[in-house]
Amino acid sequence: MAGRGGVYNDTATNTTLWDGVIPPECRSNPSILRLTAKLEWKEAKEPLHVDIDVNKTNGIGPGMSFANRVVNRFGQVGLVPCSIGGTKLSQWQKGQFLYEETVRRAKAAAVASGGGSYQAVLWYQGESDTVDMVDASVYKKRLVNFFNDLRNDLHQPNLPIIQ
Repeated sequence: MAGRGGVYNDTATNTTLWDGVIPPECRSNPSILRLTAKLEWKEAKEPLHVDIDVNKTNGIGPGMSFANRVVNRFGQVGLVPCSIGGTKLSQWQKGQFLYEETVRRAKAAAVASGGGSYQAVLWYQGESDTVDMVDASVYKKRLVNFFNDLRNDLHQPNLPIIQ
């Protein structure tokens, strides 16, 4: 979810870089905002997770293309990036730092927007859970727990989660 589209390894410098190419469906729009790491609303632009997933090179992910598809329906969209690439679902369980940070950012987003509401969660994760058979075998159970806990902690029992 944090976005690795357009990220490549520059063999000359042995560094990972983003090519900076932004497809039309990922373009910025003044009606699409993102909550920064400092909990401030700014116009959203790629890479969305640049100040969230700070230990990796970020590129294009599904967030902006999704927001561009729904912005006309809602008039304004606020994205709350929380993704950290390369993590396992066990790190997103209630009580773990990534889960608690997600809930904190979601609640801060509602306050910072002057009382906005959550319309949906866009969830794209799981590749790291395929490496170990135990993680893979309990993925569904952990995912259901994560979704239920998130809905409960955000007081939105019917919050749509798009995966």
